Amino acid sequence: MFDPMLNLVRHLSLRQLQVFEAIARLGSFTKAADELYLTQPTVSTQIKRLTDVIGMPLFEQIGRRVHLTDAGRELESAVKDIFSVLDRFEMTISDLKGLKRGYLRLCVITTAKYFAPEVLGRFCQLHAGVDVSLKVTNRDSVLERLAANKDDLYILGQIPERDLELSAHAFAPNPLYVIAHRDHPLVGERNIPIARLAEEYFIMREPGSGIRDIILTLFQQAEVRPRVRMELGSNEAIKHAIYGQLGLSVLSLHSLAQEGPHSPLRILDVQGFPLERQWYVAHAKGKELSVVARAFLEFLDAEGAELRKQLDSTLVRIKAG
Repeated sequence: MFDPMLNLVRHLSLRQLQVFEAIARLGSFTKAADELYLTQPTVSTQIKRLTDVIGMPLFEQIGRRVHLTDAGRELESAVKDIFSVLDRFEMTISDLKGLKRGYLRLCVITTAKYFAPEVLGRFCQLHAGVDVSLKVTNRDSVLERLAANKDDLYILGQIPERDLELSAHAFAPNPLYVIAHRDHPLVGERNIPIARLAEEYFIMREPGSGIRDIILTLFQQAEVRPRVRMELGSNEAIKHAIYGQLGLSVLSLHSLAQEGPHSPLRILDVQGFPLERQWYVAHAKGKELSVVARAFLEFLDAEGAELRKQLDSTLVRIKAG
C-alpha cells in the first residue's frame, strides 16, 4: 500500500524546506539565495526537487515577484509548524545542557557590527561551549527576520513604529553626530542650523536604513531638503566618501571607534546634535528564550558600561584631532 507521508519523509530534506521558507517570506529566489549564502542555481534545484516530491507547483511568477500557489500556502503553514517544533526542541536541549553547550543566533543592524563581534567574543570566552551565529543587515531586513522569528535576539537602533509584537529594552547609548572632513568650511563653526546643512552635499545610507529615515525627518522638520550626492550601503563606504571630501553625513559614534588620532574626520556642532539614541536588544514577544539567550541578555546589560567608556574615548579622540 502506498503511503504518501512515507514518500515525503524519504524524499524531503530540511534544507529544501529552509530554502522554500526563505523564498516564501522574501518573495524572491535571489533574496533567498543571498540570505542563505547559496547560489541561485542551487536554490532553484532545491525547489525543483521539492516540487517534484509534492507533485504540485509551489510558486508562480507574477511580474518580478514570486507568489505562493494554494499548495505553496499549505506547505508554508506546515513548514512554520515544523520549524517551531524544532526550535523548541533545540531550546530544550540547550537548557538541559545549561551553559556548557548551546547555540545563540544574533541578528543586528549594520552599525552594530562595530561592537557586536567583540561583545560576542567576550561572551564566548566566559562560555566556551556556546556556539554563535551573527547576521548583520540593514534595519528593514532585521525587522523582517524578527517578524519571522528567524533568530534568538536582535540588536536595533530604535524601536520600530510598525506593528510588531516584540519585547525590547535599552542596554547602551548610541549617539549620532554630523561628520565632515577636517578641511570642510563648517568645521569650527558653532550651533549650525539644519537649514545650513541643506546647502552642502550629503551622503546618505541606502533605503531601509534607520539613520537615513532620521536624517530625512530632520530635514523635513526644518522644511528643507538635503542635497543628496550619493547613497551608500555601509558606514565604511560613507566614511571613505567623507575622506574624499564628497560631502557630510550623520554617523553613529560607534562607527568612528577605529579612527586613529590622525583621522581626517571631524564632528560638526549642529543644532539638535548629538541625537541621543539607544541600542536595544529585542526578541519576538512571547518567545521562550533558551538559557543561552537569557544569559546573553544579562551579559549585554553588564557590557553597557564598557560600551559607554569606549564612546567617551572615541569622542575625546575625534575632538582632539
